[in-house]
Amino acid sequence: MTSTGLLCYCRQGFEPELAVELTDRAAQVGIAGYARTERDSGYVLFFCEDGEALDRALPFSTLIFARQKLRLLAELKDLDASDRIAPMLAALQGGPRFGELVMEHPDSDAGKPLAGLARSLGNALRPALRKADLLTQQDSRRLPRLHVCLLDGDHVLLASSRPGDSAPWPLGVPRLKMHKDAPSRSALKLEEALLVLLSEDERARLMKEGMVAADLGAAPGGWSWVLTRHQLRVSAIDNGPLRQSVLDTGRVQHLRADGFSWQPPHPLDWMICDMVEQPRRVAERMATWLREGWCRHTLFNLKLPMKKRWQETRLCLELFEQQAQKPLTIRARQLFHDREEITVFATPIAIRNDASRRRRRD
Repeated sequence: MTSTGLLCYCRQGFEPELAVELTDRAAQVGIAGYARTERDSGYVLFFCEDGEALDRALPFSTLIFARQKLRLLAELKDLDASDRIAPMLAALQGGPRFGELVMEHPDSDAGKPLAGLARSLGNALRPALRKADLLTQQDSRRLPRLHVCLLDGDHVLLASSRPGDSAPWPLGVPRLKMHKDAPSRSALKLEEALLVLLSEDERARLMKEGMVAADLGAAPGGWSWVLTRHQLRVSAIDNGPLRQSVLDTGRVQHLRADGFSWQPPHPLDWMICDMVEQPRRVAERMATWLREGWCRHTLFNLKLPMKKRWQETRLCLELFEQQAQKPLTIRARQLFHDREEITVFATPIAIRNDASRRRRRD
């Protein structure tokens, strides 16, 4: 079965930003195509002649406004409510075997009422897929996943995802619960950022007990609190007050200062920032921290304007990279717990000096 393009999920209301991003990124790699979407639908379809080539050329990790990236396999309309399964099986014949079935609906006002139908249809579709030898448990972790996205009772999108190049959660949304001791909802943003923007190995290596961090614009302390749960020591920089539960951790020092002017007395492992400020100003200040070597890794938010949000995103990230004046690994995503913003992870790329390594060995 040949892919006809991509199906990407996004935050409701950000379909135009995702459509422009996909169009721009496809053009940059020399692939012509077009996006199809509707405002507040929660998803974007991008069509081109070679969907598999587009899928390979646009790794999920590089996309900002997409919560999930899927290969579009087929679009089925006017399904008979008495038998939706037969047309799906027919459309999938001749294609690959799948290791998992994921039943979904867009995370939108129109999509959420379809949750019950998605569950019941999935319960009927799984045994039918197994009987047709399209779904198997053998080697399932290496096989692609089949995604069935309900747009309506008679309208379905069939798509697939590859492990390692897609989000592992339905709709690309990790379901996190608000901890009773969390100082604010913003704690969920940092928890999600650590899950989405860092690999499991990176979390183990970069978030070790005893590391030190600064939280710029910390009040009321949600992000500082998350770092303490990873056993980091935090300097919380804000003229405003912190919640007592943050101070009670014994790992947070509250410094009443301006996050845009404060600088650490010695290099830190981390700097995090969730200040409400113009995104270009934030990008410039974050670049200063990396350029001057004040921190090794950073996670920060960029609050976006109401218009031209993709253009502002590109401008800010380019400005950030240029002013950092060193090679960086940069990952950015509009998270489920973000609103009119994106979250950015950045760390300098280690440059190997083979000559010096040889001299040390000699």
